[in-house]
Amino acid sequence: MKFMTAGESHGPQLSGIIEGIPAGLRLDINAINEQLAARQGGFGRGNRQQIEHDVIEITGGVRHQETLGSPIALTITNRDHAHWQKIMDPTIPATPENTLRTVERPRPGHADLVGGMKYRHRDLRNVLERSSARETAMRVAVGAICKQLLAQLDISLVGYVEQIGDVQAGGQQPVVVSDIEQQIKRNDLRIVDETQVERIHDLITDTKKAGDTLGGLVRVVATGLPAGIGSYISASTKLDAKLAAAVIGVNAFKGVEFGDGFAAATRPGSQVMDAIDWDEAAHWQRLTDHLGGLEGGMTNGMPLIIRAAMKPIPTLYKPLQSVDVNTKEVLKANVERSDTTAIVPASIVIESVVAIELATAVLEMFDNSSLGRLQEQLTAYRSEVANY
Repeated sequence: MKFMTAGESHGPQLSGIIEGIPAGLRLDINAINEQLAARQGGFGRGNRQQIEHDVIEITGGVRHQETLGSPIALTITNRDHAHWQKIMDPTIPATPENTLRTVERPRPGHADLVGGMKYRHRDLRNVLERSSARETAMRVAVGAICKQLLAQLDISLVGYVEQIGDVQAGGQQPVVVSDIEQQIKRNDLRIVDETQVERIHDLITDTKKAGDTLGGLVRVVATGLPAGIGSYISASTKLDAKLAAAVIGVNAFKGVEFGDGFAAATRPGSQVMDAIDWDEAAHWQRLTDHLGGLEGGMTNGMPLIIRAAMKPIPTLYKPLQSVDVNTKEVLKANVERSDTTAIVPASIVIESVVAIELATAVLEMFDNSSLGRLQEQLTAYRSEVANY
């Protein structure tokens, strides 16, 4: 399976094409839109979310709510484009009238300056329009379809917020997906430790007043994966490598770990490796899950545990020093409309890209033409590895 997205932050729409989803998957369109709405929510979001009401439009690959096996074409309309039509119009040349929103003072921490250097753009809006996190809306739509596919294969996953700024809110680190989903629905921060909601609200409010931004940590849990998804054959086939690339490919994410992750580097091997057990009822299993469900680039049958670190958003309402790319004058960086923190919607995005990679890995391993055949093959494989 593979996918591609296109579109700019203030362009008319975001577009996506997915190739490789098997025929016969009944899609719940409302569930896709619910994921898109969740991405727009969360405490700490900016004013643009009051304008956009993301809704998916399917223009190919689905008939009567069922996938055909052909490429699936998706569209999300950017409602804010109505205010940017002249500025973003692809059919007319640049004039003083339609380049009023020129960006010439790059924001530290953003793609602005380096993108301008690489692509020879003097107006850095040409960079930020595509490097904007707005693009992740389409990845969430693609991920929502992949989640529905995985659910038909008895594989479930959820992403949620473990920490915002310096406030930890991971609670007891649950590993049952349904339990996590119930807990994070009770607040607007997608955290499991509700005792921290008020403290985090205050932190975000104070940070906004200071013109600053916050990052945080996201945790993803996936269950139902049989042992052997992925491969040890080469670096490019290792599932953990693909997952790490997908997570770091999300805007503002700077770190990723599996299981105990970096903490494992400080412990002896006897406290890190997951001892192996076998019995008549459960067959093969691990007594712990320090490695986060991955060994040798493959799933080992335990819950997949991923943690990812997001830096604060680069757009500051009290901007840092920058330099005008044309005059070379030292000035404050440009200010674009932004959020105080996007860690809450980012947890939806990380969940989505993990779903995409897991679906891709499963579809690479088994026949991806028909959902029914895929289910039959996966059922037979689960039985085979259980009785190894």
